[in-house]
Amino acid sequence: MIEPEHPRLSIQRQCALVSISRSAFYYQPAGETPLNLALMRLIDEAFLETPWYGSRQMARHLRRQGYEVGRMRVRRLMAKMGLAPIYQKPRTTIPHPEHRAYKYLLRGLTIDRPNQVWCADITYIPMRRGFLYLVAVMDWATRKVLSWRLSNSMDAEFCIQALEEALARYGTPEIFNTDQGSQFTSPRFVDVLKDAGVRVSMDGRGRWMDNVFIERLWRSLKYECVYIHAFETGSELRTGLTKWIGYYNTNRPHSALAGATPDEAYGQIQAPPYPGLAPDRANPEHKLAA
Repeated sequence: MIEPEHPRLSIQRQCALVSISRSAFYYQPAGETPLNLALMRLIDEAFLETPWYGSRQMARHLRRQGYEVGRMRVRRLMAKMGLAPIYQKPRTTIPHPEHRAYKYLLRGLTIDRPNQVWCADITYIPMRRGFLYLVAVMDWATRKVLSWRLSNSMDAEFCIQALEEALARYGTPEIFNTDQGSQFTSPRFVDVLKDAGVRVSMDGRGRWMDNVFIERLWRSLKYECVYIHAFETGSELRTGLTKWIGYYNTNRPHSALAGATPDEAYGQIQAPPYPGLAPDRANPEHKLAA
């Protein structure tokens, strides 16, 4: 809203008109230091192995590796990464009136066919000079990654984009399961599911096992792709994830699928082309396999 080259209004006057200080206009947010980025990567690796670690235990873990860090610093970094330990907590938080938490619908349910249940989750992706967040939509029965998006913030928009792409390309599931993160309880996200006639399911608080298959996806993706490449930029990361997810869907067999790949297990349902894409671009995984 501020035009620095405005012919009649100074920057100070424009700031006053929109009720912000001039220093706020000039402020440039500082990124994390190289040390904090290194700590965040170590925290991420440790959290894959010990998801019950809170900030106190994580700080002890880092100090044993030679890093003099305090609990408050670790707590801030874990919050920035979207990590929370899985132990049960007292139900003292009052939910936002517009962010309803839905019942978990998968307990005791036999999930044995494509498009019966989809799930989604967000994870932190470290790079050499920063980090991004990744959301993925997965078919529960076949483990196929249906869509994904990267973002530099934890807002709901990139989650909605991934959901809309999956619905457009692969049809409609019966149930969609997520955790109770604010991105997934957002009315805009839930409304997309309701408008499509999808039943909404959400994990219990601290119950990462309720969405265990996508948690296993994150583990494989990070150990087989992210950690060994240490991508420099977002574009490099996007290219690397495109290749790995293509390999995961088309060439990586799963013992739970009797040795089939996710694409082979999902293949009994033909995916419609994504609107606006040419047929050879509608499914980039198959292009990568070729």
